[in-house]
Amino acid sequence: MAATLKDRRDVDPEMGLDLLALGVGDAFSAVHYSTCLALRAEGRWLLVDCPHPIRKMMREASLRSGIELDIDGVEAVALTHLHADHASGVEDYGFFSHFVLGRRARIAAHPAVTERLWSSHLAGAMEQLLGPDGGIVLRNLDTYFEIVALDEGNPVAVGPFAIECRRTRHHIPTTAFRIRAGGRIIGCSADTSFDPELIAWLGEADLVVHETGPGAHTAPERLAELPAALRARMRLAHFPDYLDPASVPIERLEEGRLYAV
Repeated sequence: MAATLKDRRDVDPEMGLDLLALGVGDAFSAVHYSTCLALRAEGRWLLVDCPHPIRKMMREASLRSGIELDIDGVEAVALTHLHADHASGVEDYGFFSHFVLGRRARIAAHPAVTERLWSSHLAGAMEQLLGPDGGIVLRNLDTYFEIVALDEGNPVAVGPFAIECRRTRHHIPTTAFRIRAGGRIIGCSADTSFDPELIAWLGEADLVVHETGPGAHTAPERLAELPAALRARMRLAHFPDYLDPASVPIERLEEGRLYAV
């Protein structure tokens, strides 16, 4: 695995599996966008989480990387959980797909995550639309979204991506992912406190993106204790602004950078 573009991208940009970092910060960052990853395989994109302002994040990452990305190229959003720094852009994703693209947006998530997606997260802004006569027309989750239920026991195909999920240690239902495409695997920890069993599960991937931070998150000191071979395949995300890069022997993801896995 290499964290830079490989020569094969010059031959066929649709080969393999790429990661474009749209955001890398935690919920309180004043420097970075909230953590959001865009994965590319066979010319299609999968977002891991969808914070606001998602299209601005895509545009800026596109300008920095030279790789064009917008919602029309997104196969689905793989949603880890419903905290706003991970899901605040889902409303925009649904509205843009509905009104501009004329199609439903696809969300891949564990049923425990989507159980309250509409009632507690989206309905207040999306359930009512003005009809042609000025009257109120009621809408529901199915109006805007196609839900793909992820399964903790089996991988689920979403376009060219196969997604495995595993519950993490967090305040609300949250899942980590192992995402396979192009013969490579990316592991995404999602929000979690330190969990050696989860790290071992993620460690089967070619590239592991792991969160770090205070509170109900994973302290950087714990990740620094991991074996060097695993740290070399790991990149940090969801980090606070005050994290000193020199304090953790693990490279941080860079916003707008394209990584070949």
